[in-house]
Amino acid sequence: MPSILFITRGCAKNEVDTDRMRALLLGSGYDETDDPDKADLALINTCSFLVSATQESLDTTLELAQQGEGCALPIVMCGCVPSRYGASLAEELPEVSAFVDADDEDGIVGVVDGVLGLERDVTRGVPQGVLRTVDGASAYVKISEGCDRFCAFCAIPYIRGRYHSRDAAEICDEVRSLMEGGVREVVLIGQDTGIWGSDFEEPRTLASLLRQVAEVVRPFGGWVRVLYLQPEGMTEELVSTIRDVDEVLPYIDIPIQHCSAPVLKRMGRTGSAEEFSRLFAHLRQEIPGMVLRTTAMAGFPGETDEEAQELLDFLQGEEFDYCSVFTYSPEDGTHAAAMPDQVPEEAKLERTQQLIDLTEQLGFAAAERHVGERVRVIIDGVEEGGDGPELVGHAWFQAPDSDGVVHIESGGHAVGDVVTCDLVDSFTYDLVGEVVGDGEGA
Repeated sequence: MPSILFITRGCAKNEVDTDRMRALLLGSGYDETDDPDKADLALINTCSFLVSATQESLDTTLELAQQGEGCALPIVMCGCVPSRYGASLAEELPEVSAFVDADDEDGIVGVVDGVLGLERDVTRGVPQGVLRTVDGASAYVKISEGCDRFCAFCAIPYIRGRYHSRDAAEICDEVRSLMEGGVREVVLIGQDTGIWGSDFEEPRTLASLLRQVAEVVRPFGGWVRVLYLQPEGMTEELVSTIRDVDEVLPYIDIPIQHCSAPVLKRMGRTGSAEEFSRLFAHLRQEIPGMVLRTTAMAGFPGETDEEAQELLDFLQGEEFDYCSVFTYSPEDGTHAAAMPDQVPEEAKLERTQQLIDLTEQLGFAAAERHVGERVRVIIDGVEEGGDGPELVGHAWFQAPDSDGVVHIESGGHAVGDVVTCDLVDSFTYDLVGEVVGDGEGA
C-alpha cells in the first residue's frame, strides 16, 4: 500500500483530528512515512485561527508541492483552512489534490483512495470503535467541538460551527483504550471545556465527566488534566472535583484575554480585573498549591495605553505560573476586524513584548519555586544534551507541549515510564530532576 506523510499545524485539537485520520488510514492498510521523498501522498491538517497560522499552513502546502523529482506529491488539505475558505481554495491552490472540511474528516480513507486512484471497499479492513495511534505517555482527548461564544476577535465559531459536547461514554471508551495502550495522562480539551454537557437534552456538567474519567484512569495510576476553562465555567462543583479527586490535577487553565472591563466588553466577553481577582483568590484558597495558567492579548482595537498598563499590572499582581501572550490579529469575517481605532502595529508589538518580558519573569520564578520538591515525572522523550543523551519529561504542574519540562540524566528508563524525581535545579521554565526510585511523588 502507498505511504502517507502526516503534517499537523495548529493546536492540540488539530493533533487529535490528525491522529484520528491517521488511525483510519493505517487501519485500512496504508503505510506511514516521515520522509517526503518516500511519501506517495501528503496529508496536511491546517490551522486558520490567526492570519499567521493560515499563512504557515499555506506555506507548508506550497513547500510540499515543490518537493519530489519529476512528479508532484499529491496533497490532501484538511481542517480549518478548507472549512474557513471553502470552494475558493480549489482555484487558488491547484497544487492540492483534495480539500477536506473538519466535519468530513471521518471519510478520509475514501478521499485518499480517490486521489491515488485506488478502487476498493473502504469499509473493509477499517477497524470500528475508538481509533487512536498515540505512541507517547500523554494524549489529548477532545470532549467537545465548536464554540458558541462568538468573541469579536475569533473566527472559530465560523470555522468549527456551534458548540456540541461529545457523549461521556464515548469519551470514557477512548480514554480506556488510550490507557490500555500505555498512556498515563489524558488532557481533556475543547473550545470551551467548562460548559461540557450543557447542550444535552438532560444537561450534564464537566465535574461529572471528570469524575467518570478519573474512574477509568485510576487502575492505571493515571492523571487527568483539563484545559481551556472559561471564568464562567468555574463552578463550585468543578472546584471541589479538582480539589478532591486525586486523579484530576490541580492545574487550572483559564484564558482571560484581558482584565479591563471596557476591553472585555468590546471583545464580546465578560469580566473585570476585580471579578477575576476574586475568582483566582477563591481558587487559591480552595485548592492550595494549585498551578494557574492564563492567556493575554495585546493591542485589541481601541485598547488605550492605560488599559494596556492595567493588564500589565494585573498580571504582575496575580503572578500566574504560566501565561501565553498573543498580539491581536484582525481576522477576516470577525467583528473586531471592522472596528475603528485599530491599534498601530508598532504599539501592538511593543505592548506584546512588555507582556512577554513580565510573564517570562514570573514563569521562571514559578519554576524555581518547585526546586526541592519530590514529584512524579512522565518520560516524554530523549534529547541530546550537553553531556550526552538525557530524558525529558513533565511533572503534574507542566502541561505537555505547553509549559516547561524536566531534564533527567539518561538511565534505565524509557519513554512512557513514570519515575519519581527530586527537582534539584531550574533554568527558564525547565527543571532538572534526579531519579530517586519508584516511590510515590506529589
